[in-house]
Amino acid sequence: MSRRMAPNGHPEIVPSMLAANFADLGRDLEPLLRAGVKWASVDVMDGHFVPNLSFGPDVLPALRKGRKVFLDAHLMVQDPEKFGPVFAKAGADWVTFHIETCRRPRALIKKLQGMGVGVGLAIKPKTRAEELIKYLDVIDLALVMTVEPGFGGQGFLTGMLPKVRKIREAIDRSGRKVWLQVDGGINLESVAAAAEAGADSLVAGSAVFKARRPAAAFKTLEGLAKKAFKRSKQRGGRTYVSSH
Repeated sequence: MSRRMAPNGHPEIVPSMLAANFADLGRDLEPLLRAGVKWASVDVMDGHFVPNLSFGPDVLPALRKGRKVFLDAHLMVQDPEKFGPVFAKAGADWVTFHIETCRRPRALIKKLQGMGVGVGLAIKPKTRAEELIKYLDVIDLALVMTVEPGFGGQGFLTGMLPKVRKIREAIDRSGRKVWLQVDGGINLESVAAAAEAGADSLVAGSAVFKARRPAAAFKTLEGLAKKAFKRSKQRGGRTYVSSH
């Protein structure tokens, strides 16, 4: 698979493996892939930047084995300069790190892109949109956390929607193909609001993996996101152009 997938005007529901069964992640992912999932998020936590521990780099080749899926390593770590290249080498398609923990973001973005991966930049709820917007000229993905990072199953922070809209407007003005991702509390109640605000990559954990029928839950979320994102595009007159 290509290690990049560009935005095409259609939102993607991205299951978060943090909510899957750690004893058999691959088995949980399989029915979602058959239902049309293209992309999964792997939350990497170091116990320092956030008060939790999760996946190491070895989970990436294990998840990819025999499967066509794009993998996004979301690094919630104190030292992204150290761990970013590790996860790129392990097979991530995207490596996303937090602006709050990186001393020289542009240098790390350039290094990771030189390794052939797409690069995302993430901000926590209290970080201003402008801190991310100033890197839209170089990143492949902009991530707005809609919960405080660290644990799954939290409620969606509706106060983040203006931030999502502001970043969407900036992406559209830039003329670049940059994914706008939201992560945290995405479920049947919040997915439409996030997509209508302009998010075209929506990370959903518990709403998918904890559902009685995960594949059906994915399809429902996808349908709601597509309708809401279409409304957003029509209202904003949005078009998608070639990346540069």
